[in-house]
Amino acid sequence: MALDLWLGFLLASLVISITPGPGAVTSMSAGLNYGYWLALRAILGLQAALLIQLMVVAAGLGVLVATSAFVFDLVKLAGAAYLIWLGIEKWRAPIAGIDQAGVAPAPANGLFWQGLLVNLSNPKAILFIAALVPQFVDAGSPQWPQFLLIGITMCAVDILVMSGYALLVSRLRRWLRDARALRTQNRLFGGFFITAGILLGASSRH
Repeated sequence: MALDLWLGFLLASLVISITPGPGAVTSMSAGLNYGYWLALRAILGLQAALLIQLMVVAAGLGVLVATSAFVFDLVKLAGAAYLIWLGIEKWRAPIAGIDQAGVAPAPANGLFWQGLLVNLSNPKAILFIAALVPQFVDAGSPQWPQFLLIGITMCAVDILVMSGYALLVSRLRRWLRDARALRTQNRLFGGFFITAGILLGASSRH
């Protein structure tokens, strides 16, 4: 991949990652509840999903999602239902205590798997990768090394941005030592997840 193409993809990846979405909500929610190092598990789950989606696009299966209304709607509704379920669970979550370091007990369910499912269940991510990535691939050169570079770049940028979101909100944990504040943040992020699910469910391929 030529340097100018890579720089263009780097810039596009940065803009995409900074734009708030379900991944940002997941990172911020985990950072606020569990601190950065546990939130990193969710962030790595988000990246694993991005790599899977990139492999799907590289294998040509992304065309199926892009052209089949049934497949797109099936994945979209499953993703919307999952986000809404996360929101309801967050809204109704019992008030977990905060230890002296300002960190809530780790959840029984894995943060990595939550991050993985949040990104995997978003068909628009596959469509976006399918529309964006081919523009930065040189058809005259071996493609798999280029896809490898694209995957490394995309994930590195997203880890940095999602880490920024998680670290930013983790600074607020010192003010979340009472039940009222904990209940408020649970309902705030529960509302974010539910809103993201409704927006995803109402979205189209265009």
